[in-house]
Amino acid sequence: MNTRDIAAPKELTDSSALIVGGTAGIGLATAVGLAQAGVPRIMIVGRGSERGASARERISSANSSCDVTFLSADATTVDGATHIALQAERVLEGVDILVSTTAADTRPELFANIPTDDIARIFDQLALPCMYLASEIVPHMTARKAGVIINVASDAAKTATPGEAVIGAAKAAIVMFTRTLAIEAKRNGIRVNVLTPSLVAGTGSTERITSDGFSAKLFAKAAQQAHLGVPESEDLAALAVFLASPAARRLTGQAISVNGGISAA
Repeated sequence: MNTRDIAAPKELTDSSALIVGGTAGIGLATAVGLAQAGVPRIMIVGRGSERGASARERISSANSSCDVTFLSADATTVDGATHIALQAERVLEGVDILVSTTAADTRPELFANIPTDDIARIFDQLALPCMYLASEIVPHMTARKAGVIINVASDAAKTATPGEAVIGAAKAAIVMFTRTLAIEAKRNGIRVNVLTPSLVAGTGSTERITSDGFSAKLFAKAAQQAHLGVPESEDLAALAVFLASPAARRLTGQAISVNGGISAA
């Protein structure tokens, strides 16, 4: 198959987007950015209905003509991912853009202090949701010979960091999954990339890991290295909107760090 057999990428103004983890942080900022860019149909997925309603209102205020749907669901299970995909394909009349940005309720901790029976929970909740979702959505994109998938991992996938042995392993799994899926799916016009931020100001995850304890000291030092400023959700969202657009039509399989200079990973 050559490029003549692949459909031209859709303009954002003709696309639909599914944002899993879209009620806060990077996911919400990306949904707002896509709405501002003219995406006409967006579904955001989260667990809390109250936060979902607030996020839906914020996205709608960015573009009143955008049809925004909130779905309460859990992407950390196979059944949950299947439900999300079925509802999104139906409501959006096909998912053109999938953004997976889910987070587990965990924080950095030295490996020696992590109970053995917590390892699988941490790894599974961090690494598997984007795989479950892609497994359900990619067949539809393949049938349409087009699609964009953007996963969110972290720089822990690239740089060995004390306290992130399991977290880093899970994030590295997302990065390698993204790269391999990109190679497999390119012949069907599907592009797959992953964002790898470090600290992101104002997000729940950052607040959780910088509030106290070992991780607070670790990331206070990291923040001092961000001489360009600790990124905000909107910085990641701007990159996600670019990756979703035809301007990035030949960009796939990339793990892109946005970290203000904390590292050159």
